Amino acid sequence: MSVAAPRPRAARAPRARPLPVPPAPGQRELRIEVRPAWPFRLSRASGPDGVLSVRGGVVHRLLHHGPEDTPVIVRVAQTARDRVLFGAASEDPAAARRGIERMRFALGVDDDLRSFHDRFRADPLIGGAVRADPAVRLRRRPEPFEALAWAVTEQLIEYVRAAAIQRRIVRRLGRRCERSGLRDAPSAATVAAQAPALLTSFDLAPKRALALRRCAQEVASGRVDLRAQEPAALEAGWRRLRAIPEIGTWTLSVLALLGQGRYDALPAGDLAYVKLVGRLRSGGDPYARATEDEVRDFFAPYGEWAGLAAAYALRATASELRAVAAAA
Repeated sequence: MSVAAPRPRAARAPRARPLPVPPAPGQRELRIEVRPAWPFRLSRASGPDGVLSVRGGVVHRLLHHGPEDTPVIVRVAQTARDRVLFGAASEDPAAARRGIERMRFALGVDDDLRSFHDRFRADPLIGGAVRADPAVRLRRRPEPFEALAWAVTEQLIEYVRAAAIQRRIVRRLGRRCERSGLRDAPSAATVAAQAPALLTSFDLAPKRALALRRCAQEVASGRVDLRAQEPAALEAGWRRLRAIPEIGTWTLSVLALLGQGRYDALPAGDLAYVKLVGRLRSGGDPYARATEDEVRDFFAPYGEWAGLAAAYALRATASELRAVAAAA
């Protein structure tokens, strides 16, 4: 007989001041208080790409909405362990509602993870990490094109270098709010209009610059709908993107996991997972590397939760992987 795990307590919420900045003239602010569907902890880390800022424990993000590219500033504060306050300031109420909706998605505040925790809290690999920190969330992107574009920039290079490329893209092509100083990533239409030479000047490899522009063109033209609700439409979009040279399964898995909320998506070619599974399959060899298929087979028992389970696996083995990295 199985017994469902009791609902764990979330870690203590960071102290956050209220949302004090008044909207600009002509703007209205929409505020919504949310009770997380599962233990939740608002991250206090700003993003290395320069688009997400945390000030005084409050998350700030500039987004844009609709054909007019209407700006909306979204702020998020965790006011109690079971309360998260969202505020969105914009001239367009629809843009404010959309901004809050996308940040709720990005933060995973509405995700009910009970079934994952009930199934895997006793798992021999990830169970300890699952029990220790039930508030873990994947760090998603509020807009799927942002997840796709950043995945292209992160292909086969170290993350520090990729983040520097992303900052250059944001500074040169992104959108900026003069009043707050916040920046948003560029739209697909903006990236699609750029010459490959400009994209390579940000330190993108020439082939990836072409791939990024091709992806942006597919999205901007409407041939690929990254926000499609029907699985068949999403998969059709993935197939079109997959036909672009330099766009492989890793890039599409990152898009699905971090841009479209697919917990079953596993970036199996990620070096961290290749090293982790290689070491576990070999009995501890620090030089062992798994293939993508071996990584997928390893996480197949986690089914629709493979992406989240893989993130927990890295947490569960973090100290061992540091030793592996040192040895290698």
